[in-house]
Amino acid sequence: QVQLVESGGGSVQAGDSLRLSCAGSGRTFSTYAMGWFRQAPGKEREFVAGISGSGGITKHADSVKGRFTISRDNAKNTMYLEMNSLKPEDTDVYYCAASRFSWDARGSRNDYDYWGQGTQVTVSS
Repeated sequence: QVQLVESGGGSVQAGDSLRLSCAGSGRTFSTYAMGWFRQAPGKEREFVAGISGSGGITKHADSVKGRFTISRDNAKNTMYLEMNSLKPEDTDVYYCAASRFSWDARGSRNDYDYWGQGTQVTVSS
C-alpha cells in the first residue's frame, strides 16, 4: 500500500508555470506506475499524464502535450508535473495516483489503485 500527498498547487496568471509534486510513502514507490488526473466540479476525473515505475515510459493527454511534463525521482519517492504556459481551462483539482501496472504509463483511471487528496490549481486570464 502507498499513501500519496500532493503539493505545489496555487493561483497563477495565464502563461505562468507551476510544478506539482506527489510524495509517496513506503519503500515500494518504484514498483508503482504513477499518474496525474484532474477534475472540475460536476465533471469526470480526466487523465493528464502517466509514467511507468522506472520512469522510462511517459504518456500525456493531448490537451497538455507540449506544455506539461511528468517525471519522477524514485530515490526521493516523488513524482512531479511541470506545467508551463498555463491556461484558464487548466483550472482544476489535480490528483496523483499509483497503479500496480508498473511496467507502463496508464491512461485509464480504472487502472489506478491509490489516490491522493488533490491540490487546487487556479489559472486566471
